[in-house]
Amino acid sequence: MSAAAIGLRQSMATIHGWLGLLAGWILFTMFLTGTASYFRPEITQWMQPEIRPAAVSPSQAAGAAVRRLNADGPDDVQWYIYLPDDRTVATRAFRLLAPGPDGKPQRGPGEITLDPATGADLHARDTRGGEHFYRFHFQLQLPHPWGRWLAGLCAMFMLGAIISGVITHKRIFADFFTLRWNKGQRSWLDAHNVSAVLALPYHAMITYTGLITLVAMYMPWPVAANYARPLAFAEAAYGLPAEGEASGRRAPLVDVAALVRDAEGRWGKPATRLVVRHPNDAAATVTVSRHTRGSINARTPSITYDGATGRVLAIAPDAGPALSTAGVMLGLHIAGFAGPALRWAYFALGLTGAAMVGTGLLLWTTKRRRPNAAPFFGLRLVERLNIAVVAAFPIGMAAYLLANRLIPAQAEGRAATEVSAMFWVWGILSLVQLARPARRAWAELFALGALAWAAIPIVDAATTDRGLFHALATGDMVFAGVDIATLVIALTLALAAWRASRRPPRRKSAAPPPPDRSSSSMPDAILLSFLGLWLMAAASHKHCREAGVCDPRAKRALRLLGSLALVLAFTTCGTELTGERVVRALGAASVAGVALVLLLSFRPALAFAPLRRALALSRGRTPTSPSAARAVPARVSLAANSRGR
Repeated sequence: MSAAAIGLRQSMATIHGWLGLLAGWILFTMFLTGTASYFRPEITQWMQPEIRPAAVSPSQAAGAAVRRLNADGPDDVQWYIYLPDDRTVATRAFRLLAPGPDGKPQRGPGEITLDPATGADLHARDTRGGEHFYRFHFQLQLPHPWGRWLAGLCAMFMLGAIISGVITHKRIFADFFTLRWNKGQRSWLDAHNVSAVLALPYHAMITYTGLITLVAMYMPWPVAANYARPLAFAEAAYGLPAEGEASGRRAPLVDVAALVRDAEGRWGKPATRLVVRHPNDAAATVTVSRHTRGSINARTPSITYDGATGRVLAIAPDAGPALSTAGVMLGLHIAGFAGPALRWAYFALGLTGAAMVGTGLLLWTTKRRRPNAAPFFGLRLVERLNIAVVAAFPIGMAAYLLANRLIPAQAEGRAATEVSAMFWVWGILSLVQLARPARRAWAELFALGALAWAAIPIVDAATTDRGLFHALATGDMVFAGVDIATLVIALTLALAAWRASRRPPRRKSAAPPPPDRSSSSMPDAILLSFLGLWLMAAASHKHCREAGVCDPRAKRALRLLGSLALVLAFTTCGTELTGERVVRALGAASVAGVALVLLLSFRPALAFAPLRRALALSRGRTPTSPSAARAVPARVSLAANSRGR
């Protein structure tokens, strides 16, 4: 690999680490709340258990809502009516009242929840429901527009971290299939890689589309340069009729339900929203917007009718490529088109995003912790922030849901109190964990989170008549689904607490590293090989006389000892793979064999002299040389010949 490629990866690794660290804590909360927002209507239903209206058609709900608003505010400036569908069971309406002394329209009494069939007020506990998680996801509970700016900045960091992470990790897809437990830093890296690669297309898509949805706010200069006011851009881009002034002449509204049915007949799809301007005036208009069901494009078309006569004033034209692309980006991000199965898939992928960010934060501290060394200030700070966000923030989310059941239903300002409960619990736990050792703080907060999430279905069953078992018995899948999801989250946090409470494996301290037997033992292997080959050569038929070996049992003994010496030589050739050890053993035997062959070629008698002495001593005889042994018979024969003469 070239030095340029290595330098690029190192640079990208540095960028990846710092981008992930600086934005990681906010991104973790954005992923969790954004993942919960995929079930925003269902969470709102669960947090208003008093609402049980019957399902009606959008046209019937629109007619009932207009009659109700017309009775309360016939002189209002504008009505916004959100119609129920298969995921929402109530009609929501907002009113803009008549202009005040300053000439500007006055806001009405906030959101009005109406029965779709009758238009009557639905008296339910005041709550922000799933809308709180949705708004926190991109506003971070900060004043407009600072929260959105901060969320956009973190999304830019996230996009940079994704790109740099892909460049850095050269074995990104190979390591996707690797997850090792109880390996310290290696385990956190494996978990980070798996959670990142598993949903890499989703992470890239959700980050980029999140930036595009608010791109007009991040870069407002093209609109500001071409339009005097933002509303003029919306009128030109989306085909909205220009807002006219009221004529001052009274004229009753036409049957709005008929207008909704006409619009649905043109589209072949249901309506989702009505905007009525200047009701009961001759200049009244009614704009009907289509539902996003079955369409990825979140910018749905609309039709504007004359509120006094019912004739069509404007049909929003088909959007151009740029606006269609923006609408598709928004639709992909919020998943309004998705059915139940796809929403659950989005939910699971969103959790992998939170896992990716959380494991990345933990990996940052794990890589910088050194054994037997005091952690530096930055490491302690990051570790405590990790605990405060990764372990404490889920408890705050559980506190928000528990507060919905524990605060009296008729209490004043209870919606704001529910939100405050989330932040108070999160903040207090973030401070309390500073007084605990880090490892115990992880385990204790995860255990507390498991208890908090497990308590939600229990408190639900104790305070309402729509608990888990009753919901399962009656087929109320929204309430059953929320309670089951909380139990799954509780089980996950309980497993995390159990893992965090386990003692990490002890590091092998002070013991020196084992010697490298593959290199230092080679002289021993050569010596043992020489000995083994020497013994086997002495027992051979060619060299048995020079070695003084005549007994067959001695020959077998020498062959056995030589084989054992060769086995010992093989075992001393390192502890690596068997193939490498065989190669080393063959090398040692070759060196020893060459030396032995040279010795036996020139001085065979001298080579076996030590063995002859050892054999003679073992038999109780005086050692003799082979030349002396050969000379004795010759002298004996000469003496015999001389006596015979």
